[in-house]
Amino acid sequence: MTTLNYKHLRYFWMVAKAGSIARASEQLHLTPQSVSGQITAFEARLGVALFQRTGRRLVVTEAGQRILRYAEEIFALGDELLDVLHDADAAQAPPFRVGIADSVPKQMAYRLVAPTLALDEPVRLVCREGRLTPLLAELSVHHLDMVIADRPMPARYNVRAYSHLLGESGLTVMAAPSLIARFAGEFPSCLDEAPFLLPGEDVAVRVPLMQWFEAERLRPQVIGEFDDSALLKAFGGAGAGFFCAPSAVVPDVQAQYGVVAVGEIPGLAEQIYGITTERKLTHPAIVAISGASAPAAVGAKGARKRGRRS
Repeated sequence: MTTLNYKHLRYFWMVAKAGSIARASEQLHLTPQSVSGQITAFEARLGVALFQRTGRRLVVTEAGQRILRYAEEIFALGDELLDVLHDADAAQAPPFRVGIADSVPKQMAYRLVAPTLALDEPVRLVCREGRLTPLLAELSVHHLDMVIADRPMPARYNVRAYSHLLGESGLTVMAAPSLIARFAGEFPSCLDEAPFLLPGEDVAVRVPLMQWFEAERLRPQVIGEFDDSALLKAFGGAGAGFFCAPSAVVPDVQAQYGVVAVGEIPGLAEQIYGITTERKLTHPAIVAISGASAPAAVGAKGARKRGRRS
């Protein structure tokens, strides 16, 4: 024998599980005579007896038990293969891989990316979050389709990429009600010597914010610096200090962290960019992000777009 007849093996497996040829033939939708003939042919081909009759029952022989163990594994693998193929068919949507810099507020990121979930041809959204430099490295080798950041592509990176302005939003100072009660007064003078949570060095608005403090002759007590915008807001919600958030998402921040808007900083804005390896946007998900829904996500000026090559 050079090959195994899997059809015969399945008949044997079904009879062994059912305990009789009659019950197995019902499950196989065959006549008992046909199933019996197939089992006899299989035994002759293998050169061993697979069953012995005990009264009206068929009992699997010792040789049959060894073959049965292999049959169980073979047909279990077959069922697993069908499950894998079914799952693959159900997940045919191509992946859209987007990197989101830590410095981008999560509410803004969600509003920008959400339109990709409503495309006519669905995509499977894969979000990666982290510092900008590693995300740009992933973009450069096409492990990401797009990076969303609070600054355009830095010129110091030797990466062929283009920056597309998705939108911008003013900045609002916020704080927990208990902290506002302790530092009452007109805005922005109430911030003088008050505890403040400062964006980290990787966050684009940090320098303009520090310049605004200097111009207004404010000296807040910086008690913490945060690259991650969500962590900064969590500390702010706990009353650790005043902090800034994009004006476009103030209602969301208030609802999530229980904080209150103190005042909007005049002349300061947080910009959000989409960085891609395409000068002309063609990927449907990227077009959706940069399309009509983007301005509502980050502010009225979001309709402007510009590209930059580095």
